[in-house]
Amino acid sequence: MISIDRTTKPLVPALPRGRTLRLGASRIGYETRIYFRSGDQVFFTFLFPVVMLAIFSTAFSAMGNVGEAPDGTGGVSQAAFYLPGMIAAGILLSGVQNLATDIATEKSDGTLKRLGGSPLPVISYFLGKMGQVLVTSVLQIVLLLLVARFLFDVTLPTEPERWLTFAWIYLLGIATSAVLGIALSAVPRTGKSATAVIIPIVLVLQFISGVYLSFTMLPEWLQNVASVFPLKWIAQGMRSVFLPEGFASQEPSGGWDLPMVALVLVVWAVVGLVLTRLTFRWVRRS
Repeated sequence: MISIDRTTKPLVPALPRGRTLRLGASRIGYETRIYFRSGDQVFFTFLFPVVMLAIFSTAFSAMGNVGEAPDGTGGVSQAAFYLPGMIAAGILLSGVQNLATDIATEKSDGTLKRLGGSPLPVISYFLGKMGQVLVTSVLQIVLLLLVARFLFDVTLPTEPERWLTFAWIYLLGIATSAVLGIALSAVPRTGKSATAVIIPIVLVLQFISGVYLSFTMLPEWLQNVASVFPLKWIAQGMRSVFLPEGFASQEPSGGWDLPMVALVLVVWAVVGLVLTRLTFRWVRRS
């Protein structure tokens, strides 16, 4: 008797490379439309950082500026202080939470099984997912910056080098979050349990990584735990872009430590790729 492995994609005729890329591009549009038609995804991944920025900026506005001198000068507004953390949180939500729950649901409801039996190449499928994450994440950051600038009068950086730093941190961060989201999609046993499994992980990481609380307020052991994961470093990198240089002294290392930011994100991106290669299946293993 011949044994058939149904956990991997069936053999289908190879498509020309150009068609693979065109299919991937068309999947980006399809995935993005589906994303914005899902109300819960739009709120909990796209709008959530914007809502949290508005809440924190308004709730703590009476406390005055963060980091102001004893004579009341200097410092930054609460909105400016929380903006880098919310951008970092948005990167995590767009990549990890979005893809982990989305792919787990597709696996559970049979969507991946049907795609696995179609001529759609794996590359095209992942191009669609990664492209959707990139598009929605960029739109989310633009919305965050507009809200911060025009609703809370946050002064944005004008130095080109700061925006170059923002660009590489963002690209590394969103790529890392996306591949980790794909890898994490193998954890939930069903589509219904995906939200219950993924959201607590993401929420805990936000609280211990300097998104909602100042990182130095945490116990040292918790800082060490958070430093293992990429969100802490994405948030730290974003603070280097949007906060004055004087705030660097408040980091645990006494500086922005951007080379370490890059190193940690690259390592996690490689880990995510390896885990994705080992765990992704079109049909869940029983």
